[in-house]
Amino acid sequence: MPLVGTRDFTTLAAEAPLMASLDTEPLELPNASVLQVIYEIEASTMTAFIPPALHPTIPPTLFINVTSVQESPWGPFALAEVRAGCRQGARPRAMSVRAICNSEAAAAALRSRWGFPCVAGDVMFERGYDRAHAVVSTAADGVVLDASLRNPDPIGGRDIQYISSLHLARVRRDGAESVRLVQVDPDFAVSKADRGRPELHVCRPGAFGFDGAMPTYAVSASATTVNITLPAIRYLVDPVKSPLTAVERV
Repeated sequence: MPLVGTRDFTTLAAEAPLMASLDTEPLELPNASVLQVIYEIEASTMTAFIPPALHPTIPPTLFINVTSVQESPWGPFALAEVRAGCRQGARPRAMSVRAICNSEAAAAALRSRWGFPCVAGDVMFERGYDRAHAVVSTAADGVVLDASLRNPDPIGGRDIQYISSLHLARVRRDGAESVRLVQVDPDFAVSKADRGRPELHVCRPGAFGFDGAMPTYAVSASATTVNITLPAIRYLVDPVKSPLTAVERV
């Protein structure tokens, strides 16, 4: 039998963002920079980080993404995410239960329109000739992420693949509120891409809602310049149902 998740999100539901409407319009964020670092995690606990609606990846993975946006309706902002690799049915996904954003206005819009589970923090992202480097901290926990791509080597934009996200959110429909995973599948138009050696100096997955998911083996690192189009919402996933019955079309 395929493995499925065992996690109960009851304790996280209270802090999940509220989406009062699912009728959001797509939005383009031009000339953004993205650092993505992927690590394997210990296999023995891989089902503990995802709910019954999802399968774990084999091997289990963490997707570490830091995005710096210079142009948006809310001004410049940066967003840091640590997501658990998973599958919804046969489709690869990465699940987010907490993200860190350095702009109150951007965080509010991302939470209400796309279910990004944003909390406040400092996000620094710099990209130079020899590395791309991100440091993320919060007032409560100090530095929770320090990740780099070293020795960048240019590659084609088609060599980069970004996995659609599932965001834990409270969704209001027909006067009722329910906890769902909101599928967010942005379009990424890559204009510049590098790959290089991943380095993870600090990673505290508990600050992102994945306590105990410690990175073990580096998989890859990439840094891109990209136009990101945040999408209309098309699908929800009921986290407590089986993978075959969990998907709901909006």
